[in-house]
Amino acid sequence: MRDVVFVDGVRTPFGRAGEKGIYAGMRADDLVVKSIRELLRRNPSLPAERIDDVAIAATTQTGDQGLTIGRTAALLAGLPRTVPGFAIDRMCAGAMTAVTTTASGIAFGAYDVVIAGGVEHMGNHPMGSGADPNPRFVAERIVDPAALNMGNTAENLHDRFPGITRERTDAYAVRSQQKLAGAYDAGQIQPDLVPVAGKKAGSGWTLNTADEPPRPGTTMEDLASLRTPFRAHGRVTAGNAAGLNDGATAALLASADAAAELGLPVRMRLVAYAFAGVEPEVMGIGPVPATEKALRQAGLEIDDIGLFEINEAFAVQVLSFLDHFGIDDEDPRVNRYGGAIAVGHPLASSGVRLMNQLARQFEEDPDVRYGMTTMCIGLGMGGTVIWENPHHERYGQDAA
Repeated sequence: MRDVVFVDGVRTPFGRAGEKGIYAGMRADDLVVKSIRELLRRNPSLPAERIDDVAIAATTQTGDQGLTIGRTAALLAGLPRTVPGFAIDRMCAGAMTAVTTTASGIAFGAYDVVIAGGVEHMGNHPMGSGADPNPRFVAERIVDPAALNMGNTAENLHDRFPGITRERTDAYAVRSQQKLAGAYDAGQIQPDLVPVAGKKAGSGWTLNTADEPPRPGTTMEDLASLRTPFRAHGRVTAGNAAGLNDGATAALLASADAAAELGLPVRMRLVAYAFAGVEPEVMGIGPVPATEKALRQAGLEIDDIGLFEINEAFAVQVLSFLDHFGIDDEDPRVNRYGGAIAVGHPLASSGVRLMNQLARQFEEDPDVRYGMTTMCIGLGMGGTVIWENPHHERYGQDAA
């Protein structure tokens, strides 16, 4: 098995879904194309013909997110026609699965270099659009009806863990906004953003260079005034959950040998990954068993992880993970740049955003050897990837 390395990752700024969002009227596949082109521009030593495959994820695979988007995006981006491509769907973990699937091919020897990423234009394709859940799910009690609504699954998680109060989730959400604002001020987000030109009715052309969803001045008082749309007197609000967003991501992966041959940078090494299933009606707990499984595979303990990038689909989901592993709500290892509550969560694209942020934190903190990207996944799953920091003095040595 060959070592797999994360060479580079980029993303578009994330926008708010809907007719007022920065990507209203724009195609999803064009967002992917811009990300792929930026990867090639940033890595000029990579001949385009050396790319062995392109894996792009989308949750709603229809319209401008359909037609085997990995292949169509590769062609639209100007890659040689000899470069194949395919589409992936694992809901929120689409881009994460695009990475792990192609990484497996690299480790096995089928690939040397790949592009993996994801896109979700939730303005063009609202969550669940065109879906037709089989009535047996409910009629035969295969899943609780709440499993088909992500907000309801978050309320169920609150029920399971009553110590995670609305006040605690709101406090977590405020910190996410503050951390993202701090990361922007420090220039830690901008290097991996692909500027995207867009045209809006009545305002002409604009160049989008920053994320649209953040609300850096958010306070506890602001969040306390929000309604709970999924349950009367509930705890999940628009303030302590990720929004509905548009955006795309793309990452360049390679074998360690190919990276050295082509003069490509090594920003992380993949150590282990795992996916696990849980009860669909509490899908937010999915990162817990996925992380336990990945740690076993890697021969590591939770205390060996020096940085965590946890997708903030809902604050309660992150907090349930932290409680399980005995990690404090304000632990500085967790989501240093803020998370999806602030920056947005365009479903299938988010996995690579987590990786981009972890790779940049590795560069800033060579004392950290291992980091983790993890997320919950709709219909009751979780996914976790463990990475090693190439700047650490013991990089590549045995974990013991």
